[in-house]
Amino acid sequence: FQQVFVKYDELNQSVQENVTGIRLVKAFVREDYENEKFARAAENLYKLYVKAESLMAWNHPIMNMVVYGCIIALSWMGAHYIVDGTLTTGELTSLFTYIMSILMSLMMLSMVFVMLTQSAASAKRVAEIIEEEPDIVNPEHPVFEIADGTLEFRNVRFDYVTNKDRKTKVEGHKRSALFNINFNIQSGETIGVIGGTGSGKSTLISLISRLYDPTQGEVIIGGRNVKDYDLTALRHAVSVVLQQNILFSGSVLDNLRWGNPDATLEECRKACQMAQADDFVSAMPEGYDTHIEQGGTNVSGGQKQRLCIARALLKHPKILILDDSTSACDTATDAKIREAFHTQLPDMTKVIIAQRILSVKDCDRILVMDNGVVTGFDTHENLLKNNTLYQEINAIQNENVGDFDEVKGGAA
Repeated sequence: FQQVFVKYDELNQSVQENVTGIRLVKAFVREDYENEKFARAAENLYKLYVKAESLMAWNHPIMNMVVYGCIIALSWMGAHYIVDGTLTTGELTSLFTYIMSILMSLMMLSMVFVMLTQSAASAKRVAEIIEEEPDIVNPEHPVFEIADGTLEFRNVRFDYVTNKDRKTKVEGHKRSALFNINFNIQSGETIGVIGGTGSGKSTLISLISRLYDPTQGEVIIGGRNVKDYDLTALRHAVSVVLQQNILFSGSVLDNLRWGNPDATLEECRKACQMAQADDFVSAMPEGYDTHIEQGGTNVSGGQKQRLCIARALLKHPKILILDDSTSACDTATDAKIREAFHTQLPDMTKVIIAQRILSVKDCDRILVMDNGVVTGFDTHENLLKNNTLYQEINAIQNENVGDFDEVKGGAA
């Protein structure tokens, strides 16, 4: 049955991928290929399941054969004993009753064994998850108060570890994502982070909210190592808007209150105004009570991003991180969001990750990353004078040719 459940996983994965990427499947006319792929997975599951059930199906006839065999044997022996006068009819009847009780119990045990065989495979898979020890845990004596939004990286290195064995805890292949990262950000600063795909930007922000711990070095927030803080307090103080913007089925207000369950309508409206979402939300049929479909399918990509930014603002964090979270917004809306942050959130530390220099040029300082290394950390003007990579990015984007990744391609 363990093999059956593995095949179930493959079948479910095929269904999930096709439902999630149905538009892509249709756009590339891959319906026939995906149908064949699903049919193969279903056929493999069917064959294994029939094999497993065939083995289990022998249980019932074998037990019946044992029961009836015992009855026949007892009847034959009892008849002889009665003829010899060593056994009465009443005693034989009692023996039949005892034997049948025992055999019925054995049949029930065999049925339990069948169910146990099926459930053991499921229990083993569930136990792997339950017994998995979390990599990130609270300290023994956590700190709950975070002083301010100062942020510092001290000699930080981070390696992704793949193929870790669950039983032996032996680590597999390591892939380094960050190398010797050092920088300091003052509370209230607006910091831009720019770099190509795979340069380590998303990994960097994951260390701030302690989704991962650094392999070496320290991440300092409010004067303390992030490992000293209570995890819930830390993640309340660090609000992250990720690249993949997730909205849940429910009203606009329900989604916004993920950031703060006690937020009033006025607070939600104010956060939406800063995120440039109030206009389109107010124009919806039921305003802030408008129903959002699962995954936010009834709003555009840019609208979804702005609602996610508003949700993050409602947490009133010490540090706000936008991980390329305005990529689907037009440049005018992007500029308005940054202007609102500058004028209305002067004490909050803002970290804005972007591909476009236009999105970060007005930041107090800009962090330039390339292959997990910080190649520059200065103002826009100074980077244009002193950082070759930043100069190339700026030149390419001013010509409207491409973004950071195209600079890397051209250099190659």
